[in-house]
Order: sequence, then C-alpha cells, then structure tokens
Amino acid sequence: MACKVWRSIVMSVLIVTIATNCFGQRGALTVPQGLDQMAQEAEVIFRGVVTSAKVEPHPRLANLMTVVVSMNVSEVVKGSPRKSILFRQYVWDLRDQLDAGQYRKGQELLLLLRPVSEYGLTSPAGLEQGRFRILRDAKGEATVLNGRGNLGLFQSVEARAQARGIVLSPRVTAMVRRPQGGAVPLADLVEAIRSLEVSK
Repeated sequence: MACKVWRSIVMSVLIVTIATNCFGQRGALTVPQGLDQMAQEAEVIFRGVVTSAKVEPHPRLANLMTVVVSMNVSEVVKGSPRKSILFRQYVWDLRDQLDAGQYRKGQELLLLLRPVSEYGLTSPAGLEQGRFRILRDAKGEATVLNGRGNLGLFQSVEARAQARGIVLSPRVTAMVRRPQGGAVPLADLVEAIRSLEVSK
C-alpha cells in the first residue's frame, strides 16, 4: 500500500515537472547566435507592420499548430523587394497558441526570416533572437530590441567580421563594442546587417 502511494507521489511530481518544462520552453531551446550569423542564415530581412496574425492548424499536417502572419513591408534589407509578406510559423507552446506567437496587429518589427521549408514553414533566425520589436520615443526615434533583450547579439561579431575582411563603420563598431544587452538604434542595426552581408 505504501509502495503504491509512494509511486503515485513520484508520478505526480514527474508529470508536474514535465508540464512545467514544456511551458518553460518558449524561446528557451535556441542556441545563442550573433547578428552576423543570423543575417547570413536569413533569406529575407525586412522591417514592417503586422496587419494580421492568426493561429490555425497546418493545412497538410493537421496536428501542427501554426501562426499565419501578414505584414506590410516598409523596408527590405535583404531579399527581393516587396510591399507585403505572408508567412507561416510553427508554434509548439500553448502560450504561443493563445497569443499568436506574440505577433500583434499594428506591431512594428524587424525580422530576419529563415528560408521557407518544404512544408511552407519559416521562423526568425534564432527564433526570438531574430525578431526585433521597433520602439519609438516621443520624437519618433526608433530603437530595436529582440526577444533576449539583445543579450549576446554582438558577441564576437567584430572578430568574425574582421576574419571575413569586412570593415565596419565607426558607428557600427561602437555599437558592437557596447556593453551587452539593451535597445540599439534601428538605423545602426540595419547598417550593421548591410555591412555584414557584403560577403558570404
């Protein structure tokens, strides 16, 4: 009897632990990536405004939940010029299903999107690391912040750029040498991405 009670307690603790870990995986399973690495991995990099975000099952894989995001594009940094974009991203966390993967209508973003898979799915390079919220102050000056608060965004970027023979402007150099984390000017980040895309 005591053995059955003990087994029930152990199983309950195990189930709670697994459930807690599943919910804790939102953006937690990504390998840290530098800006240069994400820029090279991305097929399209653009700035725009979310016009709609809808959670729905994948059309071919009904057990997969996805978020379909539509955006008006205001600037293409990498990839073919376009005025709008529609993409589908897999969402595995219940919280992402409840809040459309944190995409909201009217939200201004800078996205570094990976190539679309054979199943029509894509996601930002580095997941939350390659999705930048654009924040504007009272004067309209824009800064950007990714899902990790920009932590590790510029780790070893300057050294890798030098190894590739890329010369960064003084402004970009100052940005990549700054203390880790915190919002950075949108214009400086876009300049850095364009500089890092000079050669592959």
